[in-house]
Order: sequence, then structure tokens, then C-alpha cells
Amino acid sequence: MTIDTKSVNGRTKGRGIGLAAMRGLGIALVSLPGAVLCFTLSLVSMALIPIGIGLVTTPYVLTGVRAFADWRRVLAAEWGGVRIPPAYRPLPRSANPWTRTFGMLRDPATWRDLRWLPVDMTAGFLTALLPAVLLFYPLEGFAIAAGLWRVLDGTDGYWYGFVRVHDQTSALGAAALGLVILFFAHFLTPRLLDAHFRLTRAVLGSNQRELAERVRVLTETRRDAVDASAAELRRIERDLHDGAQARLVAVGMDLGTIEALLDKDPAKAKELIAQARTSSVEALAELRELVRGIHPPVLAERGLGDAVRALALRLPVATEVNVDLPGRAEAPVESAAYFAVSEVLTNAVKHSGADRIWVDLHHTDGHLRATVTDNGKGGAVIGAGSGLAGVERRLGTFDGVLAVSSPAGGPTMVTMEIPCA
Repeated sequence: MTIDTKSVNGRTKGRGIGLAAMRGLGIALVSLPGAVLCFTLSLVSMALIPIGIGLVTTPYVLTGVRAFADWRRVLAAEWGGVRIPPAYRPLPRSANPWTRTFGMLRDPATWRDLRWLPVDMTAGFLTALLPAVLLFYPLEGFAIAAGLWRVLDGTDGYWYGFVRVHDQTSALGAAALGLVILFFAHFLTPRLLDAHFRLTRAVLGSNQRELAERVRVLTETRRDAVDASAAELRRIERDLHDGAQARLVAVGMDLGTIEALLDKDPAKAKELIAQARTSSVEALAELRELVRGIHPPVLAERGLGDAVRALALRLPVATEVNVDLPGRAEAPVESAAYFAVSEVLTNAVKHSGADRIWVDLHHTDGHLRATVTDNGKGGAVIGAGSGLAGVERRLGTFDGVLAVSSPAGGPTMVTMEIPCA
């Protein structure tokens, strides 16, 4: 049995043209009202920020804009093979309205979405609608030639394109024009829909300036990570030299003296043995404390939740820890989260004047989130030289974010998020 390859390819091409036209029509019918609604609500909500209403509404409106843009990204990937990766900066879900509103407004991806909406309701709408027009408009020409012109004919005739239809001959001209349009639709319909998706990528996709900004941020976080690692190595070296090493050297000298006094002065030798034992115990304690500062054994053995609970037990302030983690994160992420929580707790104990602290650890939407709340006097800020600035740099190495809500009089809530599986 032989297969007519040309007829199979023709049917496939015809289905492709029809599918492209229907998809373009569906996008056009949804995108125009959707883009107009999103753009209008965004402008109104941002205009209301100075009087406070926009602080509440803007995060929800911009979240809706992002959902609309993400839907178009999915269509571009599935229907056009055009991938448009989102590049939104993460924000803590528990952040206050002020932080969420201005965090989203400082995100270049937000303004890219807002620039895309007017383009989508104009050029995007036309490039999505034209495939359907090119496919369906010729059908009117054929219907006119079949006799519809008698119904449509008026005193001045009926215009189909640039053909004035007033009799059967001109109706056949309309059919010929429809045939020409259908011929071009055969070639242009899929290309127009592809142009629509490429236009969407050109406006929604990340540009070179944003990529350069991303490289700059990564360079800064890498430099911070290197500086922090070097500072940590210097601290470890200093602690070893001034602490455990000095005690061990003293123990060695005591043992040498004991060896010389064993026969001459046993009582003095016994006294030095007790002193050497005490020094060795202190050296061992300092080494354990040093190891705990590098990477707590409980963190490696039992995970972040138990490590934070153990940390809370050593605090002089009543601390309640709530943990809801389905599993273990990667070791570097757990370590960064542990020391970030430790630093925030230390700041709370030293500066807040609180008598109660709450710690919440959970994982949601691909992020490890840690929230530390205290009932102290408030006024905490992320500033140069503060402990919170160091925490922000530590989290930045992992693309994490830090949000602080600390009004005067308290309470203070510090939220940390790190992307992780």
C-alpha cells in the first residue's frame, strides 16, 4: 500500500493553520480585556499609595498582573515553543504591606510587566487576531460569491475588502480576493502567531541591563561570602591561638615540670597534675565551643529544627520554637539558616529588652522560611554595622532575603527566606 505523502502533509498543514488561528483568536479575546483590566487597576492602585489605600491593594493587584503574565509565558512555551523565564525577586509572604508593596515596586520585573500590558493590548492583540482574520475572512468572500451578495447589496453595493460587490461578476471578484487572502494565510498564519509570542518575549523577557544587574548582585554576594569566610578563618585561628593552643602548651610545660619533681617533691608534682588536668578539661571545653561555632554537631546530626531548639534552651529569655519542616535542606542552607537565626536571637536578647521570643521554621513554595518575633521595644533596622546587615549579607549568598518589621514600641518580627528544595 502506498501513502500519498503530499496529501498527508497538506492535511497536517491545514490542521496547523486552523489550530494557529483558533489559538490566536482565543488569546485575542482574553488578552485585550485582561490587559486593559490589569493595567487600569495597577495605575489606580499605585496612585492611591500616598493616601495609604494603595499600600494594601497594590501587592494583590501586582500579584494578579504577575499571574496574568505567567499564564502568557505558559502559552508561549506550550503553543509557540518560546520560553520566557520569570525573574521576580522573592519576597517573604509574612512581610508587612509596606515591605511587600515597595519590594514589588523596586523589582525591575514588575515594571517590565507593566510595560508589556499596553503592548499586549495593541500590537499583541493584532498579531494574535490576524491569524484568525486571514483564515476566516476569505469564507465571507466565498459566501458572497455563492449568493450572499443579493442579501447584502444596498444602494451603493457592499464592500468586501477593496472590491465593491453589486452583481454576480463583482461577487466572483470578492471570491477571487478571498482566495488570494487564503493563499497568504497558508504561509502567514503560523508565522503571525509565532511573531505574537516573540513580541511577548521581547517585552517580558529579561534584557541585558537586568542581566548585568544580576551579575553585579552575584559578584557582590560572592565577595561578601569570601570576606565572611576569610573573617571566620581568622576568628578560628585567633581562638585556637589564644585559647586552646595556649592551654595545651601550658599543660605540656606542667607535665615537664611534673616529670622533674616526681622524685624531689611528690606533693608539688601532685598539685601540678591536678592543675594540668584542669587545664586539659578547659582546653577540651574551648575546642568543643569552637567546633560548635563552626558547625554545631546537633545541626549535622539532627537537623535545623533540633539545632534551633538547642540554641533556644541556652538563651536567658523564654523562647518558644515551632518547627514544620518536611525534611532536611542542603547542609550549606541549613548552616546559613542556623547562624542567621542565631544572630537574630542574639540581637533580640542584647538589644530588644524582650521577655519572650517566638521562632517559627517552615518550608513553603520552595523556600525555607524562619521568623523570629519578640515582644521588646522595637526600633530594629537593617543598617551598616548592625548584626542584621551581616545576616542580610549571609542570606544574600544563597539568594535569600531578609525583612524586618519593628515599629517603635514593638513587637519586632524578622523574617528570613532562603530558596531550597
